[in-house]
Amino acid sequence: MSSAITLPGCLGTVEIEADRSKIRILTYDIYALSDSVISDFEKETGYEVIFIKQEDGGAVLETALQTIDSPIADLIIGIDNSFLQIALDHELYQESGITLPSIHPQASAPYSGDLAIPYDWGKVCFNIDSGYADEENVPMPTDLWDLTGEDWKGKVAVQNPRTSTPGRAFLAATVDYFENDADNSTDYSDWWSAMNDNDIIITNGWSESYLQYYEAGYGVWDDSFIGGAHATVSYCHSPGAEAYWGSGATNSVALNISGASFLQVEYAGIASGPGVNIEGAKVFLELLLSNSIQSTIPDTNVMYPVLSHLSIPEGAYSDHTAEPVDASISMQRIATEMHGWLTEWDLVMA
Repeated sequence: MSSAITLPGCLGTVEIEADRSKIRILTYDIYALSDSVISDFEKETGYEVIFIKQEDGGAVLETALQTIDSPIADLIIGIDNSFLQIALDHELYQESGITLPSIHPQASAPYSGDLAIPYDWGKVCFNIDSGYADEENVPMPTDLWDLTGEDWKGKVAVQNPRTSTPGRAFLAATVDYFENDADNSTDYSDWWSAMNDNDIIITNGWSESYLQYYEAGYGVWDDSFIGGAHATVSYCHSPGAEAYWGSGATNSVALNISGASFLQVEYAGIASGPGVNIEGAKVFLELLLSNSIQSTIPDTNVMYPVLSHLSIPEGAYSDHTAEPVDASISMQRIATEMHGWLTEWDLVMA
């Protein structure tokens, strides 16, 4: 089935048909949407699902913006709240019209409208190798300035905020953190400059910093492991995930420092523009928010589910997870000021 949309054209009108048999999804690798899940969905609904995969949420946004006048997808999945305001300002989404289940308050905190629907969330913060701290008698950091000391020289890995979504989120958190600390004479750029002088390791993305450099993560078992980092930016529940799959044991600890974490929520939204299969996109959104998919999010995407009655597993997972007070910086401010923060970051990190 298809429907025609009539647009003004130089030769009268142009008809763009939405193929109702296919659902085109612009996203990155979302592990909850396995081949078996998609195969079952296709059999049950009759839709054919076509993924257009990008590297991360930032690349999803860039591709959506580049094709906004002629959408290549019906559903856009993977843009987080550090990018969401840009998507909203450019009217990338249209209202979903679906009835939402009960959503966890954290997942609806940055945005609660009908244009972007949350599907997972987590808190970005520093993870510390407690084994290193114990063996070398190094005090666990109690504020971000501690990481600029000699004990952490060349031992901290952070993602580039220009190329990494967690890196971008953490940069925003540092802006807010140093605006609200006790020392009014310094700001985020002073801390980043001190970290640069302390031989901070900057990577392109989370996988590189966590899997290749961080010595308290599961990357130590990978052939590409380099090592050398005893602190890295990841998620506050990453140590919980390490313990969950590590028989209850881990050397990784999330720093529970007030204001030094960022609440990250990832969204899905129906693309605006001509030729969009709205009904198919709605059906897939309902799958994404279903109990069967959301209950697997901690195991597959290694994030929190958004349904209010679900969470990460109790026991090792929750016991090793920190829940700090997050930076209070809004997504509207991030959209307005991020360019300036990145420009300053480039200068001090040169």
